Amino acid sequence: MRWGPPQMRIAERAGLRDDRGMLLICQTGFEHLLAGELAAAGVVVAERGPGWVRAETSGPAGAGRALPDLAFAQLALLDPVEIAGDSVNALAQKVADFFLTSLRGERVEAAWPCVWAGPHEVVGLGRRVAAVEAACGELLKKRLSRVAKLAVPDLPRGVVGGGRGLFVHFTDFGRAFAARSAWLGGQRRMADDALAPSRSYLKIEEAFAVLGREPQAGERVADLGAAPGGWSYSAAKRGAQVVAVDNGPLKGGALNHPLITHRLADAFGFRPGSGEIFDWLFCDLVEEPHHVLRNLVAPWLDGGWCRRFVINLKFGHVDPLALLHELRAAESVFVRSATAVRLRHLYHDREEFTVVGTARPSGQ
Repeated sequence: MRWGPPQMRIAERAGLRDDRGMLLICQTGFEHLLAGELAAAGVVVAERGPGWVRAETSGPAGAGRALPDLAFAQLALLDPVEIAGDSVNALAQKVADFFLTSLRGERVEAAWPCVWAGPHEVVGLGRRVAAVEAACGELLKKRLSRVAKLAVPDLPRGVVGGGRGLFVHFTDFGRAFAARSAWLGGQRRMADDALAPSRSYLKIEEAFAVLGREPQAGERVADLGAAPGGWSYSAAKRGAQVVAVDNGPLKGGALNHPLITHRLADAFGFRPGSGEIFDWLFCDLVEEPHHVLRNLVAPWLDGGWCRRFVINLKFGHVDPLALLHELRAAESVFVRSATAVRLRHLYHDREEFTVVGTARPSGQ
């Protein structure tokens, strides 16, 4: 059970057929935006609930064609089977039967993800999920002890793309969807740090997981709009040298950190010196996103002033789906001046997108 490359067609991820569907998981409250994102890609949305959307991939919309790298989806169960039952034992038996049947002819020699979840908004559902998971685990131990011992109750960290395991998502007490294959967007809950100056620290930590890379000792970071310093602190604690640009004060672990130089200046006016290239550009500004794109991101990426970037764009006062379309359009700065771009609504994001990627060298 290995995780595959991130840019495979959804129909090719673990053999998804054209007549099958998906159950996509997102941050609760953003189901309508995930549904809109799917609809814009020509995918038929069948139903949705708190933190999930069920989509169909039959017909022309699903005929093996590639879907975009979805922003709002954190996890997609591919080719899921609906499981229904009135009791814990009935549900557990059906999930176990599904898993054991699908496992025929497949060799399991390494740790594999066994992930169970459901919307927290359904009161008491968490206890039901845990009870069914435990009962199913006992059934698997009796039938396939060696395989059951290799199960890991979490998604692999730092992985974006498709893979194999057992993924079960409850939509209600008597209804769940189970799948052997899934696609990961890379989003996940991150551990806090007592010295982190703000909650935004969690966003940059999560963004590194999505990008698959983080600042290294000796690299240089320009953090534009740094205060109170959560992103600067995240880079500095890894040994990177940070220029934190903001008229506001730094706090917590960022304050007086030996690797952080605080420049009291406006983020939009900061420019590198002649011939200077930063290894990283960070930008998390409470500003209108088009203003940030036009007057900050474009000069930096088009000018080749950085090698990698993590940029946060607020969509609270604009149409988020229209903004998504603009960010993915051929004329977007992320298309013309960057590669390996991933655009996500993170687990720790609110009404905002986080964009990570690699800047093309100037002139290429």
